[in-house]
Amino acid sequence: MAEKRSTAERSDAERSARARGESPDEVLDRNVNEVLQEIRVAITAVQVLFAFLLTLPFQSRFADLGTFGTTVYAVTMISTALATVVLIAPVSFHRMLFRRRQKAAIVQFADRSLVVGLTLLLTGIASAVLLVLDVVLGRGPAITVCAVIVAIGLVTWYGLPLRQRAIGPS
Repeated sequence: MAEKRSTAERSDAERSARARGESPDEVLDRNVNEVLQEIRVAITAVQVLFAFLLTLPFQSRFADLGTFGTTVYAVTMISTALATVVLIAPVSFHRMLFRRRQKAAIVQFADRSLVVGLTLLLTGIASAVLLVLDVVLGRGPAITVCAVIVAIGLVTWYGLPLRQRAIGPS
């Protein structure tokens, strides 16, 4: 299956190269640059959230959270830490394969890492909102807002792009 996928991805890259008047190497160079830009955007969001989370236990009201609040905090912290690791992983992958003519592998790994990392980031964002709004508004409204954020995230980050991919270019 991996071999079929690799062949299909190679065919897509070749078609893309021909359509744009680029060589396959130029397409890979462009793809690496695009994925690095995407990582920069995502990692900024993760860094801000992670910094907030690192300071939270040192606040005086943290002890008042109770079991639900500390559990949500733990989920938020773990998902954000994992998002950080997964979103930075393509940088390490690139560095380890640097100058080894494996840009296709780098692009493929980075693409998958970004999908997983964004899922972890959405989990972190939603659970951070749940944590804060549980304190500010109460559990019911917090869960409702959290569910709306997850739904909007799933639709805009996955649903709409997957739908467009299925129907193809306009």
